[in-house]
Amino acid sequence: MLDERYKLAFKAYPYERNADQDAATPTRHPVVIMGGGPIGVATALDLGRQGIPAIVLDDHEGVGMGSRAICFAKRSLEIADRYGCGDPMLAKGVVWNVGKVFHEDRKVFEFNLLPEDGHKFPAFINMQQPYFEQFMIERVRELQAEGAPIELRGKNRVDAVKLMDDHVVIDVMTPDGPYTIEADWLIGADGANSPLRGMLGLEFEGRVFQDSFLIADIKMQGDANFPTERWFWFEPTFKSGASALLHKQPDDVWRIDFQIGWDVDRKEEMKEENIRARLDAMLGPDVDYEMVWSSIYTFQCKRMDRFREGRVIFAGDSAHQVSPFGARGANSGMQDVDNLGWKLGMVLAGTAPERLMDSYNSERAFGADENIQNSTRATDFITPKSEISKVFRNAVLNLSEKHAFARPLVNSGRLSVPCVYDGSALNTPDALTGGPARARPGSSCPDAPMGDGFLLRHLGDDFVVLAIDAMLPASFEEAGLKPRLVTISSKDDSSGQLAARYLGDANSAVYLIRPDQHVAARFNTFDEDALRSALRRAIGQEA
Repeated sequence: MLDERYKLAFKAYPYERNADQDAATPTRHPVVIMGGGPIGVATALDLGRQGIPAIVLDDHEGVGMGSRAICFAKRSLEIADRYGCGDPMLAKGVVWNVGKVFHEDRKVFEFNLLPEDGHKFPAFINMQQPYFEQFMIERVRELQAEGAPIELRGKNRVDAVKLMDDHVVIDVMTPDGPYTIEADWLIGADGANSPLRGMLGLEFEGRVFQDSFLIADIKMQGDANFPTERWFWFEPTFKSGASALLHKQPDDVWRIDFQIGWDVDRKEEMKEENIRARLDAMLGPDVDYEMVWSSIYTFQCKRMDRFREGRVIFAGDSAHQVSPFGARGANSGMQDVDNLGWKLGMVLAGTAPERLMDSYNSERAFGADENIQNSTRATDFITPKSEISKVFRNAVLNLSEKHAFARPLVNSGRLSVPCVYDGSALNTPDALTGGPARARPGSSCPDAPMGDGFLLRHLGDDFVVLAIDAMLPASFEEAGLKPRLVTISSKDDSSGQLAARYLGDANSAVYLIRPDQHVAARFNTFDEDALRSALRRAIGQEA
C-alpha cells in the first residue's frame, strides 16, 4: 500500500493515527506541507515558531540514507540559526573557506570564499544531509514540547489534491487506509520529481545535460594527506574521470565526484569493484578506505513557470532544480523557506493582503533564474560540448596558472550566495546617500561584529527599524505593525566592519529590514513619512 522508495538513515516520525482520520467531515487546517525533507521541515519550523499550525505529510517515516547535499552555505546557517538549530550544525560540520582548482596535476589557482572577518558563520560547512535534517527535526521536537503547533505525520502519502477558490482538498493514504483533509494553503516540498506537480498537471521545463557523475562517499584511513578544502580537478592525471571533486565531511568521510561520461552502463559503473578502481587510481596504494555510499546522477537545470498555483505554493527542488556544482540546491531551497514563511504568516494573520504571496513567486523565481544561469555556465565549462569549447576551457585553465585576469573565467561551480532581490516590488528605492552596495534594498543583511556578539542575532525575525548613529522615536506603528526599533552605534564595533558594511561613506543610516533579514529600504536619517510608505510597500499594501 505504501511502498518504501528509499532506505532510512533514521526513523524520525513513525506513523501514528491522528484525529483527522476519525473525523466525520474533512478537517480544515491553515497550512499543510507535502514532503518531510529539509525544505518541508524548515517550512514547518518557520511557521510553527510564528504560532501557525503546520502539518507535514510524508510517505516515509524519517530521513533518507545517503549524504546527498553536503555543502551548506553561510546564508542557510544564518536562517537555521534564527530557527534555533544553527549552533549544533556549526559544531558538527566541517568548516572550509578555501578552494583549489587543478588542471591535470598542476594547481592553477586557489580562492577564499570568506576573506573577511566579522561573521558568526563561515562561508560553508560540509555536513551530510541527514545531519542537517536531524538537527531541524530535533528543533521541531523541542518546540513541540513548548507548545508549537507543528505535526510531522509519517506514512501519510498524498494521493490527490483538488484546488478550490480559497482552500485545497487533500486525499491522504496511510497504513490504516485513506482520509481527507483541507488546507487554506498547501506547500509542495516534495522534491524534484514532485508528485504534487504531476497531480496538478504543471510543467517542469529546462535542460538535461548529457553527462554522468559518479558520487562515492568513503571513510579514509592511512596516509590521506588532504586538507579541509574544496579540490577540483579538470582532466586529472589519475584519469578516474574527465573531472573530479574532493570534499571532506564529518565522521572522517570524504565525498568524491567523478565525471564519467554520458554513454556509460550505469549498472556496471555502480559495481563496487569498478568504483574502487577509480578511487584507487586517484588515492594511490597507501590509502585504505571504506565505502559508505555511492550514486550516479545527471545534471538538470529546470524550473516551474510559476511557483504559486492558487492556494498551492512550491518550494525547493519541487519548484526548481540545478546541478550540484555550486551547492545551489538545498541552499536555494532554504532561501525559499525564508522568503515564504513570513509572507504566509502575515497573510494568514490578516496583516498583509493575499497578493503578497505573488511576491514569493517573483522574488524566488528571480533567484531560481540566477541559480540556473550560474549552474548552466558551470556545467558548460566543466563539460564542454564541442572541441572548440574544450580548447577555450583549457586555454583559460593554462592562463590562470600565471595570469590573474583569466581566473574569473574558470568555473568549477560558482558557489551559492544569497540572492539580491534587485527590482522587487517590495523594495523602496535606495535613499541612503553614500551607502555601501552590499546592503542595498533587496540584499540580505550582512553580518557584522557588535559588542560581544553579532548583528544578525539582534535583528531576529521581525520587521526591524535599525538605526546606526541615528535617532529613532520611542515608538513606531504603521499598517497594523509595530516594527522593533534597534538603535546601535558604529562604535559598538571597534574593527570598523559594521560601519563599512552598513554606512559606507554615510555618517548615519536608518534601515527597514524584513523578517527574512532582507533590506526593504534605507535612509540617511529617520523620515517618518518615507518609512511608513516603505513598510506598506514591503507587505504588499502599496505599489
